[in-house]
Amino acid sequence: MHRPTEDVPHHPDPAVLGALLARHGWRRRGGEPGRYGRWTPPDRPGTSLLVPESRAYPDSADLLAEALTALERCAAPSARDILVALRLPSDEIRWSREVAEPRAPAAAWGAQERLRTGARAMLLAAAQTAGGRAGFHGARRRRQAEAALAAVLAGPAAGGRELAAFVPVDGPPEGGRALVGALLRALQAARDATDYRRATGRTDAFDAAVEAGVCQELTQALATLVGGSEGIRIAVEWAPAAGTPHGFAARPEPVEFSPGDLPALREAGARYIRDEPSVPVRLTGTVVRMRRETPGGAGVVRLRVLAGADVAQVRIALDEEDYRVAGHAHLAGVPVTVEGRLESRGGFRRLAEARGVLPVQVDEAERDRLLKHLQENLDLFGERRDAD
Repeated sequence: MHRPTEDVPHHPDPAVLGALLARHGWRRRGGEPGRYGRWTPPDRPGTSLLVPESRAYPDSADLLAEALTALERCAAPSARDILVALRLPSDEIRWSREVAEPRAPAAAWGAQERLRTGARAMLLAAAQTAGGRAGFHGARRRRQAEAALAAVLAGPAAGGRELAAFVPVDGPPEGGRALVGALLRALQAARDATDYRRATGRTDAFDAAVEAGVCQELTQALATLVGGSEGIRIAVEWAPAAGTPHGFAARPEPVEFSPGDLPALREAGARYIRDEPSVPVRLTGTVVRMRRETPGGAGVVRLRVLAGADVAQVRIALDEEDYRVAGHAHLAGVPVTVEGRLESRGGFRRLAEARGVLPVQVDEAERDRLLKHLQENLDLFGERRDAD
């Protein structure tokens, strides 16, 4: 991750800067009380910053400018994180993963990738949960969730042990503080449900935990992070500039999981997939791929969903008549509507019991856009193209 210092405010709030320095282990060592303090990093002796107590101090602007310049030049990892937080008010999520010292570069790279993969999967699960509760999300709301993660900044996963993510306070409905709040609630609920499962042997606590945001995607992300480690720890720190959100502690307790939790997490994930019901839907979308074994008879199409479900694409098996209607609509560059059941099996990517395929009338501008897309993808219309 690059150092995003170009957009750091020239005159940040001294109280916010002080809070960030303290959060990242910097210590105040002297200074004139009520006017300014001298701060030093925990791992760089000889480096120090003079930070004013408030903007009321006569030389506050000069001291803040000098402090920012010193942070930009400071080699301490915490200096980069502080600059990121100053650039845009962000809540911080920190993962700590206990792993042995890698003996080979490939092992270190593998540990880093596992940490990054698990952390991103956890954020994606939280973003999907922020859009709506479910035991198993699959492909539902995935587009919105991935868009919400676009604003998240992640630091380096040094040694596969530590990783920080900075989530801007302001963001889309599934992002920002909605994402961080959903993640924190879900982690706490997953911890409680796991403790209950280990103490009683019963899994019903995971059913109630769905309302708190626990889902298959979260349990899978936790299993990814815990596997091959001695344990993980997830901590949340709120953006000092934005304060503590309603309903949360000012300093939430970190949530920890250990290898002994893996059976409960894996069992809960499998149960969520098994128990999540299919959903009756009426979809509107454009046919982007078609396949059947012979020129006549039934076939399979892939539909890019425009409305009716929070998924990007679905695969549909159609009888001969509906397949013919879908083919004509595809050639004409117009969408179709179709009814069926969005199956949880396969992650809500298939429409079962499909029926009633009908072309949809669109205005001239939309038809031209769809035709242009069709012309760019003519190779997708073939008797033997795979619809998966």
